[in-house]
Amino acid sequence: MNDAIRVLHVFGSLNRGGAETMIMNIYRKINRSRIQFDFIVHTNEKGEYEKEIEELGGKIYRIPRYLGKNHINYIFAWNKFIKTHCEYKIIHGHVRSTASIYLNIAKKNGIITIAHSHNTSSGRGISAIVKNVMQYPIRYSADYFFACSKEAGVWLFGKKILKSENYFILKNAVDSEKFDFSNETRIEYRKKLSLLDNFVIGHVGRFHPQKNHEFLIEVFYEAYKLNPSTRLMLVGDGPLKEYIKDKADKLGVLDKILFIGSTPHVAELMQAMDAFVFPSLYEGLGIVIIEAQATGLMCIAADTIPSDTDISGKIRFLPLNNSSSHWAKQVIDSPTYKRENLRKEIIKSGYDIKQTSMWLQKFYLDKAGVH
Repeated sequence: MNDAIRVLHVFGSLNRGGAETMIMNIYRKINRSRIQFDFIVHTNEKGEYEKEIEELGGKIYRIPRYLGKNHINYIFAWNKFIKTHCEYKIIHGHVRSTASIYLNIAKKNGIITIAHSHNTSSGRGISAIVKNVMQYPIRYSADYFFACSKEAGVWLFGKKILKSENYFILKNAVDSEKFDFSNETRIEYRKKLSLLDNFVIGHVGRFHPQKNHEFLIEVFYEAYKLNPSTRLMLVGDGPLKEYIKDKADKLGVLDKILFIGSTPHVAELMQAMDAFVFPSLYEGLGIVIIEAQATGLMCIAADTIPSDTDISGKIRFLPLNNSSSHWAKQVIDSPTYKRENLRKEIIKSGYDIKQTSMWLQKFYLDKAGVH
């Protein structure tokens, strides 16, 4: 492992977000005697993946979060880190807002730089405007450009970069074996959660404005009126969780919702669901929609989700300006179908983690000049 090429990944934190989960999926599968991942995060809070990273041989470093007023100190912290850590040949940046700062510093010190786009929006408000301004220079700061979808690539890098030989789509791959449908697992988890006789709508995502939980609760409320045996399973944590609970309470459906929290058992919980609803305001791709299909779930998704996420023929894309009652009717009226393993479809469409890990490993080794 001491001879492995060390790649430095830059994140805000190491919790179970989509980008973090994808990189962890890859990290578990690469040959760690040849490639080793280390991480820089912008928080002092211990992330959910940190223990596993350390067990896999990775190192975790902390840089102060960028606040604007600490601009000089932020640059100083990065300069100091790069100067004292000469072991890195490649830096892979997943934090957009300050990437033009840290990628420039890395580049000046002879490090190969990768900018990775995982999204199609910075959100709303003043902070979004500031982020958009700060991230524009990324297209001039990076040596290589990765995106999870064409839409994510165009949004962050512009159309010109997409024609470059230094631009690559790196699909949000999943461990297709882990998400194979199992009726035994389905029954086991439905028993555990007292859901054997219910129609279960599921969602996986952080409680953040992007994920549109407020609309999801309204959809569930309408679905519950159509079918009182309907239950909602919400997997994830985040700053809006209490607000969403309060909204559910006001609608009188709080006791019909399972707030699971953040968990490593997403694959098993998806087995217990009957339909997956994904009404995000924007997504670069949305790894959970691939995972949901891998378990054979019928998915109802916003038309803001890239259409190439449909790898099973079991997704309905609906406009977000349709009413919650229309969405609910589409969910409740989902056709009866036989759950089946879709591993072949996952592999064929390029979303299998083994394929992605092998490609990225070769990319790193080639750019580092190791064969």
